Amino acid sequence: MAHVDIERMLRLALAPVDPPETLKTRVESTLQELTDAAVDELEGWELSAMRDPRNWVRPVVAAAVGASAGTALVVLRVRQERRKRAAQARNPLDLAQRTLKAAASEARKLARRD
Repeated sequence: MAHVDIERMLRLALAPVDPPETLKTRVESTLQELTDAAVDELEGWELSAMRDPRNWVRPVVAAAVGASAGTALVVLRVRQERRKRAAQARNPLDLAQRTLKAAASEARKLARRD
Protein backbone atom coordinates (compact mmCIF):
# COMPACT_ATOMS: atom_id res chain seq x y z
CA MET A 1 0.00 0.00 0.00
CA ALA A 2 1.34 3.46 -0.90
CA HIS A 3 2.44 5.74 1.90
CA VAL A 4 -0.08 8.56 2.37
CA ASP A 5 1.07 11.66 4.19
CA ILE A 6 -2.22 12.82 5.67
CA GLU A 7 -0.63 15.69 7.57
CA ARG A 8 0.89 17.15 4.39
CA MET A 9 -2.39 16.73 2.50
CA LEU A 10 -4.30 18.52 5.26
CA ARG A 11 -1.74 21.32 5.37
CA LEU A 12 -2.12 21.82 1.61
CA ALA A 13 -5.92 21.62 1.73
CA LEU A 14 -6.24 24.04 4.62
CA ALA A 15 -3.68 26.60 3.48
CA PRO A 16 -5.08 30.13 3.60
CA VAL A 17 -5.97 31.63 0.27
CA ASP A 18 -6.26 35.36 -0.28
CA PRO A 19 -9.35 36.33 -2.24
CA PRO A 20 -8.81 38.00 -5.58
CA GLU A 21 -8.60 41.79 -5.53
CA THR A 22 -11.73 42.02 -7.68
CA LEU A 23 -13.74 40.30 -4.95
CA LYS A 24 -12.55 42.77 -2.34
CA THR A 25 -13.50 45.64 -4.64
CA ARG A 26 -16.94 44.16 -5.39
CA VAL A 27 -17.70 43.55 -1.72
CA GLU A 28 -16.64 47.07 -0.76
CA SER A 29 -18.66 48.53 -3.64
CA THR A 30 -21.76 46.52 -2.68
CA LEU A 31 -21.49 47.56 0.97
CA GLN A 32 -21.13 51.21 -0.06
CA GLU A 33 -24.18 50.94 -2.35
CA LEU A 34 -26.25 49.39 0.46
CA THR A 35 -25.20 52.14 2.85
CA ASP A 36 -26.02 54.84 0.30
CA ALA A 37 -29.42 53.28 -0.48
CA ALA A 38 -30.26 53.12 3.23
CA VAL A 39 -29.31 56.76 3.69
CA ASP A 40 -31.43 57.76 0.68
CA GLU A 41 -34.40 55.81 2.07
CA LEU A 42 -34.07 57.44 5.48
CA GLU A 43 -33.70 60.92 3.99
CA GLY A 44 -36.89 60.44 1.98
CA TRP A 45 -38.91 59.35 4.98
CA GLU A 46 -41.20 61.97 6.43
CA LEU A 47 -41.71 62.37 10.15
CA SER A 48 -45.43 62.83 9.59
CA ALA A 49 -45.60 59.16 8.58
CA MET A 50 -44.69 58.12 12.15
CA ARG A 51 -48.34 58.27 13.20
CA ASP A 52 -49.09 55.03 11.39
CA PRO A 53 -46.96 52.07 12.63
CA ARG A 54 -47.37 50.34 9.27
CA ASN A 55 -45.08 52.99 7.82
CA TRP A 56 -42.27 52.15 10.24
CA VAL A 57 -41.10 48.99 8.47
CA ARG A 58 -39.14 50.60 5.64
CA PRO A 59 -37.20 53.06 7.81
CA VAL A 60 -36.43 50.39 10.40
CA VAL A 61 -35.16 48.03 7.69
CA ALA A 62 -33.21 50.86 6.06
CA ALA A 63 -31.60 51.76 9.39
CA ALA A 64 -30.69 48.13 10.07
CA VAL A 65 -29.26 47.59 6.59
CA GLY A 66 -27.40 50.89 6.68
CA ALA A 67 -25.90 50.22 10.09
CA SER A 68 -24.91 46.66 9.17
CA ALA A 69 -23.42 47.57 5.80
CA GLY A 70 -21.67 50.62 7.24
CA THR A 71 -20.18 48.60 10.08
CA ALA A 72 -19.03 45.88 7.68
CA LEU A 73 -17.48 48.51 5.42
CA VAL A 74 -15.57 50.06 8.33
CA VAL A 75 -14.34 46.62 9.47
CA LEU A 76 -13.29 45.72 5.93
CA ARG A 77 -11.33 48.94 5.46
CA VAL A 78 -9.68 48.73 8.89
CA ARG A 79 -8.66 45.11 8.29
CA GLN A 80 -6.99 46.05 5.00
CA GLU A 81 -4.45 48.17 6.88
CA ARG A 82 -3.87 45.84 9.86
CA ARG A 83 -0.35 44.75 8.86
CA LYS A 84 0.79 48.34 8.52
CA ARG A 85 -0.58 49.22 11.97
CA ALA A 86 0.95 46.08 13.49
CA ALA A 87 4.36 47.02 12.12
CA GLN A 88 4.09 50.54 13.55
CA ALA A 89 2.79 49.47 16.96
CA ARG A 90 5.14 49.27 19.93
CA ASN A 91 3.01 46.83 21.93
CA PRO A 92 -0.46 45.21 21.90
CA LEU A 93 -2.06 48.18 23.67
CA ASP A 94 -0.60 50.58 21.11
CA LEU A 95 -1.93 48.31 18.32
CA ALA A 96 -5.41 48.32 19.90
CA GLN A 97 -5.36 52.12 20.16
CA ARG A 98 -4.22 52.49 16.56
CA THR A 99 -6.95 50.10 15.41
CA LEU A 100 -9.65 52.00 17.31
CA LYS A 101 -8.43 55.30 15.87
CA ALA A 102 -8.48 53.82 12.35
CA ALA A 103 -12.02 52.50 12.88
CA ALA A 104 -13.21 55.89 14.15
CA SER A 105 -11.55 57.63 11.22
CA GLU A 106 -13.19 55.29 8.70
CA ALA A 107 -16.58 55.73 10.37
CA ARG A 108 -16.21 59.54 10.15
CA LYS A 109 -15.26 59.29 6.47
CA LEU A 110 -18.29 57.14 5.78
CA ALA A 111 -20.59 59.50 7.70
CA ARG A 112 -19.24 62.54 5.84
CA ARG A 113 -19.65 60.85 2.48
CA ASP A 114 -23.33 60.27 3.07
